[in-house]
Amino acid sequence: MASTSNIIPSSASPTAVDVVVVGAGLSGLRAALAIQAAGISCAVVEATDRVGGKTLTLRSKKAGPGVNDLGAAWINDTSQSEMHKLVQRYGLQTVVQMDTGLDVHLHGDEVVVCPHGVLSLEEEEQRALGHVFEACKELNASFSLDDPASGRVAKELDSLSFHDYCLQTFQSESIADLFNMISQSLIGIESKDISALSFFHSCKSGTGLENMISDGKNGGQYLRLREGAQSISMNMAKELKAGSLHLSTPVTEIKQSTRTRRCIVRSSNGTVLEAKKVIISVATPLYRTIQFTPPLPPYKQCLAQDNMLGYYSKIIFVFNEPWWRNAGLSGEMKSQDRGPILFSVDTSVPDDDQWSISCFIVGGHGIEWSRLSEEERRSSAWTQLYSAFKKVKLEFGQIQITDPINVLEFEWTKQEFFHGGPCPASPPGLLSSIDGIAIREPFGSVHFVGTETALEWKGYMEGAVRSGDRGAEEIVAVLREELI
Repeated sequence: MASTSNIIPSSASPTAVDVVVVGAGLSGLRAALAIQAAGISCAVVEATDRVGGKTLTLRSKKAGPGVNDLGAAWINDTSQSEMHKLVQRYGLQTVVQMDTGLDVHLHGDEVVVCPHGVLSLEEEEQRALGHVFEACKELNASFSLDDPASGRVAKELDSLSFHDYCLQTFQSESIADLFNMISQSLIGIESKDISALSFFHSCKSGTGLENMISDGKNGGQYLRLREGAQSISMNMAKELKAGSLHLSTPVTEIKQSTRTRRCIVRSSNGTVLEAKKVIISVATPLYRTIQFTPPLPPYKQCLAQDNMLGYYSKIIFVFNEPWWRNAGLSGEMKSQDRGPILFSVDTSVPDDDQWSISCFIVGGHGIEWSRLSEEERRSSAWTQLYSAFKKVKLEFGQIQITDPINVLEFEWTKQEFFHGGPCPASPPGLLSSIDGIAIREPFGSVHFVGTETALEWKGYMEGAVRSGDRGAEEIVAVLREELI
């Protein structure tokens, strides 16, 4: 939680500032800091009682060091340069994601053990997958990041679900199933529900599908933070000017006046702010929770109405010792055709004696799992994880599985101000029906940021930070022009 020295009590009198930023995640905080650094007054309003947005870091156990991330967790130090600069700025420590040992693959009741990173596929399917990655690269060259709907094949791609595209293009159910797993892994949405254009646009922004799913040097899952990903936002919040951060302040209305050229921002706790400009740093589906006067233009309303947030949850089992590492396993388990866990990864920090396996419960299986009680959810997840590794134990006679000493769980879909995660995606037909730049286009004095608006690493922390930079640049340029 951020220091209270820069937080205004919710009962404070209405305040006039140059800019109001709605949302204290990475994009909102980044924009606010850049605006304040330019000498422009700026207030940040956040609906929840903490900063960090879809980063959330909790202690791994009651006593001793060690934390776990229940939200966004990974960065790299190459193509995600802005996040890496922040890590260096705040003196944080990185942990390289474990990429050795044996992975466990569940196929129904059968368990297959493979070297880490090797997919459990037939030889013919392996060759087909190589062709798939090449096809993805060629496809990404056919449209621009700036305006994906303008590409020569954009309308065709957008007319198909990602699932139908895979079936038509690769003529393989197994490849289509694999890509459904990838779609769920990345955004928590089934491939039948997202447009092919939406999926490939995300891949291009993440420097390619292979990098997005990789835990290697340039990959999306290369480094974690020993202090937890939320520590970035907590450090950023400390840099805000005193009295400029309003927590527990859900915005309910944004009213623009053509007469005064000012915006009134109202919240459900009674806080009222007046500003020249407003930056919205929330996911497009959450625009519907705010009353805009005048109403948002039709293309923004389409994004708010039709964009989807997937089901995406983690349940983390913390242990006294790394029994899987002791047996030569990576801690990674994949289960393509049964739930509730789609995959698991080792999220330990040896220097803190913190040993954990994070399990990702996403997509359709996640929705079903979500309906269970907390006890049933935890029991079903542990039963699946335990039984998978137990079968490996029976085959090799090496694994001594121990019970977890703590369990951490967080369902983003059930959170009032998040509704899912990690990043909205578009159904077939949406992107090609609107201008490709619509998601970033200002509406009067209201500007829009957030990781889904990013041109690079959309859906990741890097994308959030870069979008905050863009929003701040827009605001500073406009306000300075008005002063001339």
